[in-house]
Amino acid sequence: MHEALFKYFKKFNSEPLKEEEEMLIRQAFIPFKLKKKQYLLQAGDHCRHFAFVVKGAMRQYSVDEKGGEHMVRLGVEDWWMGDRESWVTGKASAYHIDAWENTEMLLVTKASIDHLLNKTTIIAKMMLQLDERNNIANQRRLTSAISATAVKKYTDFAACYPNLIERFPQHIIASYLGITKDTLSRVKRQLLQR
Repeated sequence: MHEALFKYFKKFNSEPLKEEEEMLIRQAFIPFKLKKKQYLLQAGDHCRHFAFVVKGAMRQYSVDEKGGEHMVRLGVEDWWMGDRESWVTGKASAYHIDAWENTEMLLVTKASIDHLLNKTTIIAKMMLQLDERNNIANQRRLTSAISATAVKKYTDFAACYPNLIERFPQHIIASYLGITKDTLSRVKRQLLQR
């Protein structure tokens, strides 16, 4: 499983990892598997691990008083899953994170990441770039939620994340976009008629 992570790191650094760095990373990132519908995190728990998805699909969501699920994040191979606020602050999470498909991942603790930051350069480079990308994505998503039409939300999502449309059902995509399943069906019909 670690080979997928090492391949992922190459996106952030052209220099190969040193043998000592590889060893430290292998020790810090623990292989873990979830079956479909098993939880990585449940609301009310502290997020002790972040997961690098090697194979499978996951979702992060909150549940309202009526039992409705509200998707916050979706993740597939080469994506990270975890509640960052809970991970950093140690407070209870407001989110559930579960496996939508049978999922293989590598788990890492905050203490392990902090240790790696002092021992390797690749983790710092990766985290900086991921933070930048995450801020951009969050800003776009917020702008879309505030001002975009349902058609614009869906077409932007489909353009950015075509692989997610193939992996998650319509009701999950609709929830992620902040629209109803019926609205998404109507949008898709409109787009097919163009």
